[in-house]
Amino acid sequence: MTDAPNDTRMDPEMAAFQAMMEARARDFPPIRLERPFDAARASNDALNLTLAGGPEMAESRELWLPVRGRRLACRLHRPTAAPGPLPVLVYLHGGGWVWNSIDTHDRTMREYAAASGCAVLGPDYALSPEAVFPQALEECAGVMRVLAACGEEWGLDGSRLVLGGDSAGANLALGAALLLREQAPELRLHGLLLNYGVYDCRFDTPSYHEFAEGYGLTRERMRFYWDCYAPQQADRYSPFASPLRADLRGLPPVHMTLTELDVLASENRAMAARLREADVAVSEVAFPGTVHGFLRAAGHVSAAGRAFAEAGAWLRRVAA
Repeated sequence: MTDAPNDTRMDPEMAAFQAMMEARARDFPPIRLERPFDAARASNDALNLTLAGGPEMAESRELWLPVRGRRLACRLHRPTAAPGPLPVLVYLHGGGWVWNSIDTHDRTMREYAAASGCAVLGPDYALSPEAVFPQALEECAGVMRVLAACGEEWGLDGSRLVLGGDSAGANLALGAALLLREQAPELRLHGLLLNYGVYDCRFDTPSYHEFAEGYGLTRERMRFYWDCYAPQQADRYSPFASPLRADLRGLPPVHMTLTELDVLASENRAMAARLREADVAVSEVAFPGTVHGFLRAAGHVSAAGRAFAEAGAWLRRVAA
């Protein structure tokens, strides 16, 4: 196991960002991995909101979509006031299925909208452990159904949908795509944007051993997150929870953003290989020296800016 502060592979900008966030975190109560989550969520959100900002949008608004018997809050960003319905990236925030929100990931959504010209919509899906698998997954699939049927009401092209997310959000995006492939085959996704995702419930991969501690996301945290999201062990082996175990044939083109110094690095490389074996078109870009969650470092770490630009170019191609 390598000690992160002494790891010469760490991008210097990444190391400086990590140190900055550690310093900022001292201004807030500690984030404890224990229930209830109200205090921890408040600290987590407040810390992440110190990174707010990003590109100006032509329109930013809240939508309340009718999904699975409730009104689901969504954040919509339109980068341009051009007439006509825009293609849509539905972006699912990360946070171990336990925390974060459309507020903590507002800048990420703005960056994708500016880089791609697509509208970006972020659902505030139900968090665990209050809502366990498969509630969040089914809500995210439900959002896609609503957009496909009614997107024009909000100036959105329901026939040009891309689904994406980071970390647990990438897990939900891929799981929802698999669910829609079974339940709504007529709903055609144009692509999947997957950023350093959770794809399996194993904790014994090479990257879990190498980066177990000291790099932000730890093996202990991932165990805790899985315990919250899928407390029933059998559920974790569902292909909708652990999509590395799924039949991946027939999925739309995929763009993957990969980190190097990350407990999830091994399963991300394995997912890229599995997708190719299933004849899915895969575009992957690896960012050496970065840690899990580095996209939130936009404006601080140049690798994040390059990642948004690469994904934006891909989105323009697949959503055309």
